[in-house]
Amino acid sequence: MDRCIDLLRDLVAINSVNPTLVPGAAGERAIAERIAVDMRRSGLDVSIDLVAPDRPNVVGVLEGRAPGRTLMFCGHTDTVGVAGMTDPFAPVERDGRLYGRGAQDMKGGVAAMMTAAADVASRGGLAKGRLIVAAVVDEEHSSIGADALVTRWRADAAVVTEPTDLAIAVGHKGFAWVRVDVEGRAAHGSRPAEGQDAILRLGRVLARLEALDASLQTRPPHQLLGTGSLHASLIEGGRELSSYPDHARLQMERRTLPGEPGSTALAEVQQILDALAREDPSFRATATAMFARPAYEVPADHELPQTLTAALAHVGGRPRITGASFWTDAAVLGHAGIPSILFGPGGAGLHSVEEYVNVEEVLMCRDALIELAKRYC
Repeated sequence: MDRCIDLLRDLVAINSVNPTLVPGAAGERAIAERIAVDMRRSGLDVSIDLVAPDRPNVVGVLEGRAPGRTLMFCGHTDTVGVAGMTDPFAPVERDGRLYGRGAQDMKGGVAAMMTAAADVASRGGLAKGRLIVAAVVDEEHSSIGADALVTRWRADAAVVTEPTDLAIAVGHKGFAWVRVDVEGRAAHGSRPAEGQDAILRLGRVLARLEALDASLQTRPPHQLLGTGSLHASLIEGGRELSSYPDHARLQMERRTLPGEPGSTALAEVQQILDALAREDPSFRATATAMFARPAYEVPADHELPQTLTAALAHVGGRPRITGASFWTDAAVLGHAGIPSILFGPGGAGLHSVEEYVNVEEVLMCRDALIELAKRYC
C-alpha cells in the first residue's frame, strides 16, 4: 500500500463530522491528533492551534536550508454529515476508487499534501524557503479554522487541495445568505376580511426572486465562473390549518462573482421588498443579512498557477486552468494577502450518500505538489 493511500484510509476511518452542521457530531479533534502524529513522524515542526473547544487546527512547518519564499498547502479536516450512508467511516477501495465520507471532500487532498511534504522532508528538505502544511477545521460551515489560520501564519502563496479533478482553479464563487420575514395578520380561517396571509405574501417575494435568478443567469458570464444565481433554501410559516398565518420566513442563498460586494444580495432583496410595498401599502416585510463570504480569483497568468502548471506537466499530468462553482478557504487566504489556488484529486459524491476519490489522482496530486514545492520555494 502506498503511504499516501494508507494515510488516506486512516483519515477516512476517523469520524470528523462538523458539529456545527450536526449537533453532537465528533468534530475534528481525533483527526487532528492523527495528522499531528504523522507530521511529526515526517520531520515537520508541528503546532496545534485550538480554534474552538475540541476543534484544533494542525500546522506543520518544514524549514529550508536557506532563506526563500514560503509556500502553504491547506486543507480542511471536517466533513458534512452521514445520514443515509452505510458504513461511512469504513474505507473501501474498489475499481481504482476509495469510498467513504470525506474521501473526496477533502481527505484525499489532505493526504496528498501531507505526504508531499513528507517526501520533500525525506529527500533532504528544501534548499530554500519554507513549506507550511495546514489542516484546518470548519470549512463546511463558516471557516473559523481558516480565519484563525491567517491571523498567525503567513505565506507568499498557497494551494488549497479541494477536489478539482486535477484542474488548477484560479478562482471561485462567493455566497451570501439572506433572511426575509413577511408579516401577515392572524385570523380565523372563516374570516378572510380580518386576516392577511403571510405565506401567500411571501409568494410574491418568491416570484420576484425567481425572475431575478433568471435575469442573473442571462447576464454576460465570468470567463471561468459563469453567472451569479440564487435559490430559496428554507421556508417556514403558519401555525395551524384553520388560521391565517401571521408570519412567514424565507432563508435564501445568492451565489456571487468576483467584484460583486458582499452587500449585493441584501440590496437586491431590499429592492424587491420596496417595490412590493409601493404596489401594496399593506405589504410588510424585512430583509436581514445572515452571513456572506466573498468570491475570489487570481489572474490565470499569475506565477503560482503557472508554476503549478509546469510542475503538473513534469509529473505526467495534463494541466488545465478552470474556476470552481463552490466556495472554499482559498478566499480567506486570498483576501488575507496570500495568493491562493485550488488543486486536488477528483471523484464523485460530494455531500451525497456515496462518496469516493480516484486513487490515481490522489497520487498525481501528491507528485505535483512535491514538484511545486521544489520549484516555488
